Amino acid sequence: MAISLKLGDTAIKDVIEKYPEIGKILDKHKIGCTTCKVGICKLKDVVRIHYLPKEQEEIIFNEINNSLKQGGR
Repeated sequence: MAISLKLGDTAIKDVIEKYPEIGKILDKHKIGCTTCKVGICKLKDVVRIHYLPKEQEEIIFNEINNSLKQGGR
């Protein structure tokens, strides 16, 4: 699943700063990027490194993409 706007290679801390809704989506799925002090993981990797089932990864990426689309981004 690709991330809209080519954000996949952006550090998650920078992504959440610019698009706080993405942080809320990750929190909802119990991926703790919003509380991480480092925040250098790439957006495309933060879901995969938690070893979630592929179906759940797809759901999260779809929610992120839909959020970006709704925000006019």
